[in-house]
This record gives sequence, structure tokens and C-alpha cells, in this order.
Amino acid sequence: MAKLVTKYVCQQCGYESVKWLGRCTGCGGWNTLVEEFVSQRINRRGTPEGVNSLSTAKAQSIVQIPTQRESRSSTGMEETDRVLGGGIVPGCLVLIGGDPGIGKSTLLLQLSHHLAAQGRRVLYVSGEESAAQLRLRAERLEAMHESLFVVAETDLSVALQVVDQLQPDVMIVDSIQTVYDPQLESAPGSVAQIRECTRGLLGVAKGRNMAVFIVGHVTKEGNLAGPRLLEHMVDTVLYFEGDRHHTYRVLRAVKNRYGSTNELAIFEMKQEGLEEVRNPSELFLSERAVQTSGSAVIAAMEGSRPLLLEVQALVAPTSFGTPKRMATGADPNRVSLILAVLEKRLGLQMQMSDAYVNLAGGVRIDEPAADLGIALALASGFRDRPLSQGDVFIGEIGLTGEVRSVSRLEQRVREAEKLGFERCFVPDRGLREWENRGKIRVVGVQTIANTLQQSLT
Repeated sequence: MAKLVTKYVCQQCGYESVKWLGRCTGCGGWNTLVEEFVSQRINRRGTPEGVNSLSTAKAQSIVQIPTQRESRSSTGMEETDRVLGGGIVPGCLVLIGGDPGIGKSTLLLQLSHHLAAQGRRVLYVSGEESAAQLRLRAERLEAMHESLFVVAETDLSVALQVVDQLQPDVMIVDSIQTVYDPQLESAPGSVAQIRECTRGLLGVAKGRNMAVFIVGHVTKEGNLAGPRLLEHMVDTVLYFEGDRHHTYRVLRAVKNRYGSTNELAIFEMKQEGLEEVRNPSELFLSERAVQTSGSAVIAAMEGSRPLLLEVQALVAPTSFGTPKRMATGADPNRVSLILAVLEKRLGLQMQMSDAYVNLAGGVRIDEPAADLGIALALASGFRDRPLSQGDVFIGEIGLTGEVRSVSRLEQRVREAEKLGFERCFVPDRGLREWENRGKIRVVGVQTIANTLQQSLT
């Protein structure tokens, strides 16, 4: 027997209340609770099914559980495999979020074509575009294949019937906000619909051992729309980032049960679709100006990949009482700390100057190894003296002005040597832990003052 239950659900965090509240007690948002009707099954005793039910599951020792090997399959796109942790795991549920028009559908359509070309049967469920529109996009991307099946449907029950008939290896749902469960009274895109549809797709993925990709919209703040529970239900959460006015896109993992969350993939958007960037370091340094003050090169680590990035700094006098501090791509609080160290330990009087820091290429990093390069770029911009064009800076800066060691130093130095840099400034303590046998000259430094003295031209 089914009973219609009224709930008030917060559209931001998914908090449920039996009555309407002006302010959500879960997240503190105002006017976010919306009335929803949920069909609930009642047993003979008048209690919801599943409540106080006896489980037949038995506990067993962890050493008695049989070992299962993960049989990953390649997506046909090396960069995407890197972010997923080595490929697609059967039965995984992957959520891809990003701004509108950033290229999520393009990425998944190209991914579908590569999988179909490998002999896998792919079902693309589109709730935002018609089948004719998808064909036009596929023709432009040259993603036409007989094993790629398309259905334009928003009813989840109908889509699951197609799954029963087709028996695909991979299923793609674009997007989760447009799909609805007809058993629920709430509108598509509501918290209840998103939660129940995701739960249904999760059951299909695990029950059929089928990989499922779902597309999620994002809010103005850049977070995935819908309840936070959505990210906890899926196995992997990927963010597709980038500026719509630039051609470069970054696919970043923020949750991955089958791999690292520090990996990223870099693509370039072209007329024919997304093209993988094999050497991102060379790409980010291709437009670097020659003999210009305020520019330094750092070696950052994104997962297992070293990246050489250009840090640009502009220090200009201001006539206002409070100088402006702005950082793009780096942590603003970290930049303020570095400015304080430069003023106190090196005597650079920047309290009456505006300071702007930017990482060229639109990349965002947050690791401490970029401190030394940011500090040198700021000092170079303040004194208006360029740094040597062949130098790379690696190291964390302490409050006393010392340069502290960082992890994976050898990989960073080898990436700099590969791109033809001549010198690499690294923490002196980290230099003692390995022997440099390459052609690049590695300079060990102990303080930021010592580094600045050797690097300014």
C-alpha cells in the first residue's frame, strides 16, 4: 500500500522538514525549502517498509573475503584514463560537472565514439537535445559509429527499459537534472528527483556491472546543483573547468574511489572537438615574454604529472591608503603571507604598492612548492629587474625566510631539463637526498635572500 507524504526539502543541501521553515537549519539558506510529495509504501503494521527490518547479512573476517582484481578498460583517450585512475572500472558511477557550454556533452560524445570503436555498446540518453541534434553534433565531431545508440528521453523508467532491451556496456545520461522518476510527484530537477534518479542509476550500474556516466549542472558558486548527497552516492566526481572565451579545458577529479584525486587532464577545444594536450608544460610556456620583469617559472605537481607554469606578478605604486592584493590561480592568503615575508626579511617596502599575481594559462594550483617562484616574481616586479630566462624555482617559503624542501623534487627537475631550462633553484636540504646526473644545473638554496641574489640579472 502506498501513501502520499508531504515533505519540505532544502534545494541546496537536501535537508528535510515536516513543516516549512524560512531558513534551513542544515545549511542556513533562506527560502530554500520547497514542498514535495513523496510516495511511500506502508506495510500492514502501518510503518514504512524497510524500517526495523531484520537483515540476513553476516559479518566475515576481512582475510576471508576473496580478492577481486579491477579489470579496467581504456576510454581511448589517454588524458581521460589518467583522471579516472587508469581507465573505466565496470560498475562505476561517474558524475561530470561543469559550467553550461563548457564542453561536457562534447567530451562524452567523443568518449562514446572511442568506446564504440573498441567494440563496446554505448547508450547515450539525452534529456536536453533531440536525437537529430545529437546526430548533427556527432557528424561535426566525426563520432559516428554503429555501436553508439542514442535515445532522447527524460523518463527514467523508459530509459531503463531501453537498457533492458539493448544490454549496453556503458550508459551516459545527459543530464541528471532533466531526468525524472514518474513515481515521484515532485518536478524534474528537484532534490527528491535527483536523489532517487541517481539511486536508480547506481542500482543499475552495480547490478549489471555497467559503467554509467551522468552529467550534472553547477550553481553560480561553481558547485554541483542539487543535494550534497549526490556527490556521496557516486564513485567518481569530475569537474570540467575552463573559460568559455579561451580554448583550453581542464578535467579534474575531486573524488575517485578507484584512483587518485590529484590528477587532471588538459584539452584544447577546436572546431573538430576536444583535442588532448600531450605536453601541457610546453603549452603554458609558449607565450612567455622574453626579458620581462615580474615573470618566473615554477614546477608544480598535479597528481603524477609535473607541470611547468609561468607566474606573473605586477607591483605598482598606489595613492590609496590600503594597497590592493589580487591573486588568480594561486591562494590569495598564501600570496599575502609571501608579501609579508618579502617586506620583513628582504626589506622590500611593498606596503604602498598594489600587488597582482597571475598563473598564465588559467591553471589553479594550491601546493606550497610554488612559493619560491611567486616570491621571486614579486621581487622582480617590485625592483623592475627581470629574472634569468633559463631559471626554474621550486620550494616552500617559511615565515623566517627559509626555503623548505618539497616532495617529488627529482620529477620536477627532470621536467625542467626536458624543456631546455639551464638552472633549477631547489631547497638545499632536498638536494642532499638525491644525486643529479642530468645536464641541468641544480642550485641548492637555504633562504629567499640568497635565491634573489643569484637569480636577478
